[in-house]
Amino acid sequence: MKEVIVIGAGIGGLTTGIRLLKNGYRVTILEKESTVGGKINQIKNKGDKFDLTASILMTPQNYIEIFNYVNKDYSKYIDLVKLDTMYKVFYQDNTNYEFYSDISKTIKFLESIDCNLGVDYLKYISNSYSKYILSNEKFLNKPMENLKEILNFESVKTAIKLNPIPSSYKYTCRYIKDNKIRDFLLFQCMYIGIDPYENSNLYTLIPAISQLYGLWYIKGGMYSYIKSLEKLFCEMGGKIYINKDVNEILIDKGMVKGVRTSDRKYLSDIVVCNADFPYAINKLIKEDVNKDKKIEKLKLSCSTLIIYLGLNKKYKNLKVNNIYIGEDFKKNIQAAFKGNLPENPSFYMYCPSRIDHSVCGDSKEILNIMIRVPNLEYENIEWNERLVKNFRDKVMQSITKIKGMEDIEENIIYEKYLTPKDMETNFNAYKGCAFGIAHNISQIGYLRPHIKSKSVKNLYFIGSSTHPGNGASVIVKGSKLVADEIIKNS
Repeated sequence: MKEVIVIGAGIGGLTTGIRLLKNGYRVTILEKESTVGGKINQIKNKGDKFDLTASILMTPQNYIEIFNYVNKDYSKYIDLVKLDTMYKVFYQDNTNYEFYSDISKTIKFLESIDCNLGVDYLKYISNSYSKYILSNEKFLNKPMENLKEILNFESVKTAIKLNPIPSSYKYTCRYIKDNKIRDFLLFQCMYIGIDPYENSNLYTLIPAISQLYGLWYIKGGMYSYIKSLEKLFCEMGGKIYINKDVNEILIDKGMVKGVRTSDRKYLSDIVVCNADFPYAINKLIKEDVNKDKKIEKLKLSCSTLIIYLGLNKKYKNLKVNNIYIGEDFKKNIQAAFKGNLPENPSFYMYCPSRIDHSVCGDSKEILNIMIRVPNLEYENIEWNERLVKNFRDKVMQSITKIKGMEDIEENIIYEKYLTPKDMETNFNAYKGCAFGIAHNISQIGYLRPHIKSKSVKNLYFIGSSTHPGNGASVIVKGSKLVADEIIKNS
């Protein structure tokens, strides 16, 4: 029976570990923090339970598949609820729109704005979904380890059909003429940390799959999913050691031998690294003298500032998923990708307590506010207490202008922040990037860091910065690619 060490108990490490246990491997996970989950974690305060980062659950089949893989009934581990309202969108002119998981309700609403808007929206969703189906079949579901996987007639034909070069903005403008609807769709394209005005229209598949599969919620919040994976992993005989910070991947003559922590060595036949790829290459592998230059050439995603609020009042005008679209949308969205803080930020608000009171303790409502900001590559921003407070005040100014939320400031009983600096310190996120390396055309598929090391035998990678990409559901999908490669090569 082969021994596998997994570095990091994030969603990628846990799901890869579960798949390998099912196939007869002995698996040990070493986690640097005191809790499992990595960036998908939880803040607790007097009974309140805040999801640390990830909160939007789309493509539920990807989350369920891991339980099916090991012949378990997912409903015994998680309680999935489909949301009626996908998003409530607030605009700076005091209007608000609701978009529904039931596409017929969304179309009916759009046609109340403009009789042609429903048809245009359907075309946009249909054509973007076609891109998703093609991408899934030809690229996302393949390991992309072999150049032949992309240099063949079928793949070239698919790439031409996808036409990925025009930006999400240009592609969306082709179908949607209404500025408010267009901004809402472009905001969703940003979920993987890209600039929708500059990057590929492939990412319009995000609003498409959200609309066609609906948005979902796991009772207890996203961290409940992590805890269910931890439970399943341990039930299957896996071992997890917390507070174990790996500081070196051990390599001998081009073959992985295990890892070293501050207190001991752990020997294994295979190592799966769920740490952020650039961090792992720079800090955990000691042999490659040119690695710093390789990493410096990678284009990076933006970061995020998250504000966590415990509120002493219910805010019935909110839904679980809310978006605020600020003034001068394009300028302020692009600020994060140009090294500036937005002057009039647009942001996402997550309020799980609207349908799930189990996440509340002392508070009557809990709210996460997430704003795209520059990563730490830009040294003009110093994430100190004063800067965070000033920027936070700017965000709260916008929220207090929303009808029904004028008194939010006086009802805050708990407040905490997560900055790019925290991302770097707590999760070894390279340059504080919230979404790993960027999803530019030059960094996807075969061109993205591979799941299998080219230079070190039996070393594998899983996470935001490797193929197939970032986002919780995509990483779960990626864990199948990693496990299949390990099984194939063992």
